[in-house]
Amino acid sequence: MIISTKRGTPQAEIQKIIAGFEAQGLSVTLIRGTDYNVFGIVGDTTKVNEKQVAANPWVESVTRVSAPYKKANRLFHEADTIVDVAGVRIGGKEKICVIGGPCSVECESQVVEIAQAVKAAGGAMLRGGAYKPRTSPYAFQGLGTEGILDLVRAREATGLPIVSELMSEDKIEEFEQYVDLVQIGARNMQNFPLLKAVGKMHKPVLLKRGLANTIEEWIMSAEYIMAGGNENVIFCERGIRTFEPYTRNTLDLSVIPIIKEKTHLPIIIDPSHATGNWRYVEAMSLAAVAAGADGLIIEVHNDPQNAWSDGAQSLRPDKFRQVIDKCRAIAHVVGRDL
Repeated sequence: MIISTKRGTPQAEIQKIIAGFEAQGLSVTLIRGTDYNVFGIVGDTTKVNEKQVAANPWVESVTRVSAPYKKANRLFHEADTIVDVAGVRIGGKEKICVIGGPCSVECESQVVEIAQAVKAAGGAMLRGGAYKPRTSPYAFQGLGTEGILDLVRAREATGLPIVSELMSEDKIEEFEQYVDLVQIGARNMQNFPLLKAVGKMHKPVLLKRGLANTIEEWIMSAEYIMAGGNENVIFCERGIRTFEPYTRNTLDLSVIPIIKEKTHLPIIIDPSHATGNWRYVEAMSLAAVAAGADGLIIEVHNDPQNAWSDGAQSLRPDKFRQVIDKCRAIAHVVGRDL
């Protein structure tokens, strides 16, 4: 709910309005303007009678906000949020962040070698799956804690912050201790108990869009995390499921300007999972940078033909370097650095 007061409203009246809403258990955000003041009311406003509020002689207008999300809403947080991941800043006008690494951690030597290649190419963070949600129960499910510790050793060798997917609440303590950016995968985007638990974590969160979820549902999942107290959320578009079988998913690049218009949170693009084919990753990466993405997360493997998962969509290190070089040129055109 948004309430604006008339020009010249006394401070005592403003405080009275705020106290009235707070007495109902609602949170009030006051935006002071030169001619008027705007109040953003957050909470269960269904119990608020807007006609009674409008009866106040100092109230200019009362509007119910159609968007059900408040903390993620740009209306109440005009400035871009910049999320700091172990010194790597994502969002706003900061450098575009490129994250690279294998779909699955296979062993320490493998992930350390790839991490070194990612860093040499200009990557800012290392991704790697230790717990793998797979469609088939017979597919490789990840190395678990061993994989997380392999990522830690890769971080020690390169200095790159690490990103890995959290699948269950029982691993939160492990991720708090070892992982720099906690990924919530597409399949868990609406795992509400997990989102609530992640909201209490002290690590930033990378929230992937679900396989067939609307943008509003996606933002509401971010709202779950933020409502728990963790406001360091980064959106990640990884393609949605449509009728088109030629690519693994359909990459929806229109979400970049939409997310930036509706929210203050940063957004990165995953062209690897979106296309499912390494041949298309470069084109979609360039397009994402041109469209205003704050970062990319790209799968990189030193031996894609023998990768334990998703080798077909993984770039070799030399190709990864080429993609970054080309993206850097596009970033310069749109006024960003990479």
